[in-house]
Amino acid sequence: MRREDWLSQPTRIAGSIDALLATLDRHKVRGTFFVLGWLAEHRPEVVAAIAAAGHEVASHGFWHERVTVLDRHSFREDVRSSKRALEDLVGEEVLGYRAPNFSIVPGREWAFDVLIEEGYQYDSSLFPIRRRGYGYPDAQHSPHVIARPAGHLAEFPLATTTLFNYPVPAAGGGYLRHFPLAVIRRAFRQASDRGESTTFYIHPWEIDDGQPRLPVSVLNRIRHYRGLDGALARIDQLLGEFSFGSIAAYLPQLEASATMLTTAGAA
Repeated sequence: MRREDWLSQPTRIAGSIDALLATLDRHKVRGTFFVLGWLAEHRPEVVAAIAAAGHEVASHGFWHERVTVLDRHSFREDVRSSKRALEDLVGEEVLGYRAPNFSIVPGREWAFDVLIEEGYQYDSSLFPIRRRGYGYPDAQHSPHVIARPAGHLAEFPLATTTLFNYPVPAAGGGYLRHFPLAVIRRAFRQASDRGESTTFYIHPWEIDDGQPRLPVSVLNRIRHYRGLDGALARIDQLLGEFSFGSIAAYLPQLEASATMLTTAGAA
């Protein structure tokens, strides 16, 4: 769909965000919402509600474009405009970024330099798995600090676990909807046993079982719609079993560690 047509489409995001905010509030949890700059411009009341509830607002880019389809200049414009739009709306500094589709992949490490130069303090885009479409298989699995020519950037990779010595994604999203909940719990417990945090995510559409069903292939229908009806209940269970917080709240602890510095890729 063309960008010009986005505003002509019905929107359901407010209802999903309200449900997420209510669930988080019931558990007294404050999290991080990676938000599009486009949403700040065209649905400011949704973003304002997130900030008013005490959650961190971070950047998901402006147009939800994958890093893999952008050059340095286009990526810089995207993350700069998103940061500016969000900060102007919520009145607080935006510290973090997550690439759409986790698209900082091997060969796109220059994106870290751009983020540092544009004033971001952390990234949460690396998924240490091997998967078609995204994944950074050699990435460190625990939160760490990346050393780059432009400076340092904290990295909060997505949660994984291991089954039969093979890395398995366990960070939420479609994995929450399709995998047994025990897989997610395993990842959380393993991180806790190591004394580390790990990162979990969900998209607002993934808790909206009433969304219109589009005429797509059987595979895409399963991938997109399976588990929508139970996703929020699963999140509710996890919130009751584990401790959660915003990424920004953990940032000072990570930055204070002098033993977790890694060098990421070539430019």
